[in-house]
Amino acid sequence: QVQLVESGGGLVQPGGSLRLSCAASGSIFSINLMGWYRQAPGKERELVAAIISGGRKNYADSVKGRFTISRDNTKNTVYLQMNSLKPEDTAVYSCNAFVVADNYRTLEVWGQGTLVTVSS
Repeated sequence: QVQLVESGGGLVQPGGSLRLSCAASGSIFSINLMGWYRQAPGKERELVAAIISGGRKNYADSVKGRFTISRDNTKNTVYLQMNSLKPEDTAVYSCNAFVVADNYRTLEVWGQGTLVTVSS
């Protein structure tokens, strides 16, 4: 089975930086899209950033200019570099991917999430 494992969350001061990683493993033929969502208490999950296989990137307006999504196809890993962090960025960040498995079926897979806390 395909699974995603996130890492890199933690506590950081406002204005600081953090890099999240999401590694996909399992019977993977290709990955069409990988992205990051976040959810704060009392709020719905929202898309933060996504990158498709061709390299196109999308960002939420609230993070443009501060966050950068990138990928390493050889490692089936996506990264989210977060700079100039604000308290409003505090949330559980979850990795999401649309993966083509070895049986050629497309699967939507979610990671367990990693907590990012921005506070003084």
